[in-house]
Parts: sequence; structure tokens; C-alpha cells
Amino acid sequence: MLYYLLSALYVVTCLVLLLVVLVQQGKGGDIASAFGGGGSQAAFGARSGATLLTKVTWVCATLFVLGAMGLSIVGVRGPGSVVGAVPVPQPSSSAPAAPSTPVAAPDEQPADNPQ
Repeated sequence: MLYYLLSALYVVTCLVLLLVVLVQQGKGGDIASAFGGGGSQAAFGARSGATLLTKVTWVCATLFVLGAMGLSIVGVRGPGSVVGAVPVPQPSSSAPAAPSTPVAAPDEQPADNPQ
């Protein structure tokens, strides 16, 4: 269910991004502006302020990237939980056995075998 919801939102984001990019006006970076023609004010053309379309483009591009990563994560993991695939161990009816010999620390020598 989550995968289909994310997919639908991703398709809508892609369509909005496509429309916003196509509606924008070009930046005037043609060959004439590189050589001083076309009223360029800087070395790489005149720079205008960020318009609403530019901000919407950045937001849609960010949603596009995050949506692609989210869909890839959900698609790889699947709809289930990671813990859901692990089988639950069944408790045994008998009590666990106590160790028959005490375990000595690594720096201690056993008392029955002095060296």
C-alpha cells in the first residue's frame, strides 16, 4: 500500500517538474551573449533574481531525488518488516543445564593442576 502511494506521488512530482522546467524562460546563454552581444552584463550572461518558478523547480527536483531513493528502499525491502522474516525460537520444556566444571579466568590457573 505504501509503495503504491509513493509511486503515485512520485509520478505527480515528475509531471509537475516537467511542466515547471518547460514553462521557464531560457537564461540567454547563447553564443552571442558570450562575445558581448545581447546585452550581457557579466562574463556568463546577466543573472536575474530567483523567481517563483525557480524555487518550485528546486523543490520539485529535491522531491524527485528523495522520491527515487524512497521508492528504491521500499522496493528492495518489500512491504513487510525486517523483523517479520526472523523465526521466533520456541522455548524448550526442560531447564537449561548448568556447566559441570567452573570456567577459570584466562589469567588464573586451575587449583587442581598447579605448575
